[in-house]
Amino acid sequence: MCGIIGVVASTPVNQLIYDGLMVLQHRGQDAAGIATARGSMFHLHKGPGLVRDVFRTRNMRALPGNWGIGHVRYPTAGSAINFSEAQPFYVNSPFGIMLGHNGNLTNTAQLQEQMFRLDRRHINTHSDSEVLLNVFAHELYAAASGYELDVDSVFQAVAGVHRRCRGAYAVVAMISGYGLLAFRDPYGIRPLVFGRNKIPDGYEYIVASESVALDTLGFEIVRDVEPGEAVFIDLESKLHTRQCAQQPMYSSCIFEYVYLARPDSVIDGVSVYETRLRMGESLARKVARQLPPGEVDVVIPIPDSSRPAAMQLAHVLGIPYREGFVKNRYIGRTFIMPGQATRKKSVRQKLNTVSEEFRGKSVLLVDDSIVRGTTSREIVEMARAAGAHKVFFASAAPPVRFPNVYGIDMPTRSELIASGRSELEIMREIGADALIFQDLEDLKASVHAFNPQLTGFDASCFDGQYVSGDISPEYLDEIETSRNTAPEPDHVDDDDSHQMALNLPSG
Repeated sequence: MCGIIGVVASTPVNQLIYDGLMVLQHRGQDAAGIATARGSMFHLHKGPGLVRDVFRTRNMRALPGNWGIGHVRYPTAGSAINFSEAQPFYVNSPFGIMLGHNGNLTNTAQLQEQMFRLDRRHINTHSDSEVLLNVFAHELYAAASGYELDVDSVFQAVAGVHRRCRGAYAVVAMISGYGLLAFRDPYGIRPLVFGRNKIPDGYEYIVASESVALDTLGFEIVRDVEPGEAVFIDLESKLHTRQCAQQPMYSSCIFEYVYLARPDSVIDGVSVYETRLRMGESLARKVARQLPPGEVDVVIPIPDSSRPAAMQLAHVLGIPYREGFVKNRYIGRTFIMPGQATRKKSVRQKLNTVSEEFRGKSVLLVDDSIVRGTTSREIVEMARAAGAHKVFFASAAPPVRFPNVYGIDMPTRSELIASGRSELEIMREIGADALIFQDLEDLKASVHAFNPQLTGFDASCFDGQYVSGDISPEYLDEIETSRNTAPEPDHVDDDDSHQMALNLPSG
């Protein structure tokens, strides 16, 4: 779950990309990077931390040019917070290429072997994004006529990536002297949208992980990039698109709608906010079947992403809705924090109760999902400590029983509270008096209702069905092992030591 953005404009893009990354910050808090181009030079600055901490005025001044890309990152599948893996990544052979990637390749090990044995390309980090970059660079060389590129060659290279790479990937890339490229895996697992802004002599273009970046920057949404499709904007700001996959199909990640995306985003033509309201309606019907009438005094959301579902649930059931938790917005999202101890400590720092809303009441807490259960257990304890008579818990998503291998940080079965447990056992683990989960078919229907073309989803963390078709028990074992043996994060001594700025020749 990283965030990517690319812009081709008529004026300097450094501030546009920075502002876009700020509204995509929820997609990654560990590292940020921006690359721009002017003339024959790429300009890059990246480092660990939030966008506001990585970039200073001096860094922005060192990012000239009217086109560029940006990235916010959090690590997956056991990789530590490692400065060397901050994106974008760069290669200079055979063409200067900068690339940022959101997702996770599931055949990284095989591709690394191919890179070394057949393609004779060197991989310098443990990042699958660097592998993807080198696959694309190799395919671009194979498709080019000598050292000359055209649009057909670029699209042929993307088709080559689709043939070789498995898993989830939404990509933005800069090709020196040619233009900006964006493409999406053949299943469309990770989101990608593009838009434009009318100027006197044509259009400026933008691609981003979520439509909220386009809204914020004043761009008109054109549409989502289709699964398997590539979008190329040349340096004359001409737009080219082509389907590059042989059998593309929509299987977008349903967890984007549950938790990952901002509620004001639109993904694959579907409003995230509207789907969360619909999730609340279906969850309300299930609550009504499982809890006696009059049992609940008040509905309280776990801020922030569960609010729409909780409000609609309360409305449907005719139960008062109250804000019982106050959130400290200067604490990071607990779902993507490394380590159980860090997550547990941060819950108390992040949330505080409004005791009046709990004292002597039977409360129904509504959260977007229950993944590890650490947060849920702490919140139930907080509600009881605030004086709640009974604490019921409802999840707008089904139980998360399986690892996600497509770019969300829930890779090990041992960390998932629902793995190998019944709903009754989960209820006891978090200490609730009752526990109600959304049904998977109702969750899918909540999204499908707003775009009937979306008939398939990646819901692998709920049902264990992996759309890429290449996930075996042995693969899951390998991921779990790599996570358990991951190295410690890079140590940072002072404010400047985690920052890097490179002026790179782009050809």
